[in-house]
Amino acid sequence: MPDTVRVTRTPRQPETRSDIGIEVTVDATGTPTNRLVAVGDSLTHGFQSGAIYNTDISFPAIIASELGSYPQFRHPQYPGFGGIPLNIELLVRDLEDRFGDEVSWWELPSAAFHIRQHLAEAEHWWDSGPGAATPPMTGISHNLGVYGWDVRDILSRTADSSKAEDRVPFQVVPLVRNADVIAAKRALDSARDNVGRAFTPLEAARALGEQGSVEDGSGDGIETLLVTIGANNALGTVIGLCVRWSGDGYDDLKTKGAYDVWRPEHFESEFALVADAVRQIRARHVIFATVPHVTIVPVARGVKGKVEKGSRYFKYYTRPWIADDDFDPESDEHLTADDARAIDSAIDQYNDVIAGHVRAGREEGRDWRLLDLAGLLDRLAARRFLEDPDVRLPDWWEPYELPDALKALRPAPDSRFFASDSNGRATGGLFSLDGIHPTTIAYGLMAQ
Repeated sequence: MPDTVRVTRTPRQPETRSDIGIEVTVDATGTPTNRLVAVGDSLTHGFQSGAIYNTDISFPAIIASELGSYPQFRHPQYPGFGGIPLNIELLVRDLEDRFGDEVSWWELPSAAFHIRQHLAEAEHWWDSGPGAATPPMTGISHNLGVYGWDVRDILSRTADSSKAEDRVPFQVVPLVRNADVIAAKRALDSARDNVGRAFTPLEAARALGEQGSVEDGSGDGIETLLVTIGANNALGTVIGLCVRWSGDGYDDLKTKGAYDVWRPEHFESEFALVADAVRQIRARHVIFATVPHVTIVPVARGVKGKVEKGSRYFKYYTRPWIADDDFDPESDEHLTADDARAIDSAIDQYNDVIAGHVRAGREEGRDWRLLDLAGLLDRLAARRFLEDPDVRLPDWWEPYELPDALKALRPAPDSRFFASDSNGRATGGLFSLDGIHPTTIAYGLMAQ
């Protein structure tokens, strides 16, 4: 572990005031042409259950709907076969329709054949069929999020550079080839200058900001800009169950893939460039989101109990389908409690960096604000906090108060892996079937 990671025994205290206690006077002259613009990763894009599909209920789209501006909110769409690369929920529902609640042993060959046929048809539709064509958009998209992208990507990557980096020429199991490239092109292909040069997401936002007000074209062209980026600078640790700290080439599109968690100083260097780019965007309000603690997402399940009484960390983190009794640290992929604590501590430093830039922006007179997603998820962490009566809670911690409509659900949604039986949902409800991305419920909480 790098010595620049300040490992702490308690989680970072969330920032409860979006203005960080610094008052700013906002010039509200004119009506910005673009009510809402969002830059980010899968959380912004609307990824869910293994696929980018329901972009009409991404959290920026939900906000646009509540603002009454959804009809004007431009966003990419991925209609075929439940989106890309693989819509787990759609596939499960299809299997249930064909084989019922349970697949008998004699039905397994038919089910396996059906799954492969579904995947092959989806791959063909997106790779060489109707989905291969990028539909035109009337202007630059307002949702500029792209799943899988990190801080460096929104600084450097475009629809054209993504296309030049097609990375999956052949697959034994037919998933959608180059799904990330197709997704990026649909989100960003309309983001170009007058001679066709492709924009990065931040450059696209800057172009939207230059469109000015409805009345005369002057002033800020964006009313509110959302910036939700940074989770993919650490998420690979819980997906791959390994820790590869960033080193040389962390800021290079081709070499950064060797790392799955950024050293705090590398994140700080990259995010400073993001903040500088946002300063060039004419947006009346800017909301930066903090990075959630990725070790809470149920794709990596804590097993063998807490590392010590009162701790928020489990001894090991492994695949969600491996039961405690079946887990073997000698043969099963895993992270340790020390790994998880180090990853979370690094994310705490990321979030200090983000909060610091918001503070600096407000001191400059900009209406920059903080959405503390890390604090939101911490207060919803069921196995880490809510189910452990012995856990040592920090003074500031209290459970997140769900809206009445969600509290009325039985069982109430929580952060455990989604599971269901013949009576419906049995556990979970905040994370979709991929164990990483939010359900519509959780996207609604983000929007609220």
